[in-house]
Amino acid sequence: MTNLREIRVPDVGNVAEIDVVEVLIKAGDIVELEQTVATLETDKASMDLPSSASGTIQEVYIKPGDKVSEGTLIATVSVSAEKESIAEPVQAAPSVVATPPPEKTPEPVKPATKSAPEPLALSVVESSNSTVAKAHASPSVRLFARELGVDVSKIKTASGRKGRILKDDVKNFVKKVINEGIVATGAGIPSIPAVDFSPYGETEIQKLSKIKRLTGQNLSRVWLNLPMVTYHEEADITDMEAFRNALNAEKVKGELKITGLMFIIKALVAAMQQFPSFNASLSADGESLILKKYFNIGIAVDTPNGLVVPVIRNVNNKSINELVIELAEKSEKARLGKLLPGDMQGGCMTISSLGGIGGTAFTPIVNAPEVAILGVTRAKMQPVWNGKEFLPRLMLPLDLTYDHRVIDGAEGARFMATVKQNLTDIRRLLL
Repeated sequence: MTNLREIRVPDVGNVAEIDVVEVLIKAGDIVELEQTVATLETDKASMDLPSSASGTIQEVYIKPGDKVSEGTLIATVSVSAEKESIAEPVQAAPSVVATPPPEKTPEPVKPATKSAPEPLALSVVESSNSTVAKAHASPSVRLFARELGVDVSKIKTASGRKGRILKDDVKNFVKKVINEGIVATGAGIPSIPAVDFSPYGETEIQKLSKIKRLTGQNLSRVWLNLPMVTYHEEADITDMEAFRNALNAEKVKGELKITGLMFIIKALVAAMQQFPSFNASLSADGESLILKKYFNIGIAVDTPNGLVVPVIRNVNNKSINELVIELAEKSEKARLGKLLPGDMQGGCMTISSLGGIGGTAFTPIVNAPEVAILGVTRAKMQPVWNGKEFLPRLMLPLDLTYDHRVIDGAEGARFMATVKQNLTDIRRLLL
């Protein structure tokens, strides 16, 4: 006796559409529990979709290029009675569909919903004589608009029922903007003309990964919208490094070693506790500052598919050794493309470290909606004057880029002075 089981997309965080990159099964294949059946890709990472049952594939409902979301039916599996006991519970679903259903006309929603990633209504004032209108759109449409760099509050044509904005409205808005030769941000920046390089020699076209494409779009938006300032500083970490090496010498073979990044994370959070404006985000209308009471630090990780930023949560409540273990786990998941969207959300401030590669300074770009990012390059021995003589000291270059709308120059300098003090004398972290 056999039973029919369903494989569906599990909860992957607040992601409306996920690309199907590769389908590894077909009808008639035999699969085992947790065997990878497809590869999915979000705007931040790719992930393997495991089978929730073992048996024979009856039918596959997706193909490469499809868009799926949580609960989408991937395939059905014929499971024998003896294997039924070890199969995972079936996720309830109202019907079986081959691909995600086309977007239906959305029903009206209340102005505030808990599931929305951002406020559902943005007020737009046309002129001194105009009335205030609110833009209504579903979370999936808002995500689509953000990916294109479009402010939904500026879309005046809403073809959905009761004035809801649909994806076609967003597309038509972008076409109109392009035809008028105006950038959506209002910057009026001319595009770079296309160039045929073939007359100069052999070329090869290499398509960018989705992570790099969407990261590039986000960084371009940040660069155009944020007035950024970068402040450069050096911290004397001679004593810190001596302490770190002593701790590592006590570890037995196989234990994870403590890196300097762990102390930088701790020093950064201690400074954020003293300067709340660095642990904040600017509201969408630019008139309020949202102060955060939690301390989550994003760590930029280089992967074969591009740069991703896993987030370590509640750093202020974790020890150095706990941070070592958690960062190692998330860095490995990042390199394998196993990070879920939730692993990269909720950051308060980001650290981008090039210390393992080299360099003396660089200008990191703020990871909006955060208001600051700390860059780190390789430490080196330098002669430092102590008032009587030059002494060899290990100096660590630090680069702080911040949103000048939130943080002024004096506050940025004071913040970095505090980070520097925390690293120079790590006993301050106990205060």
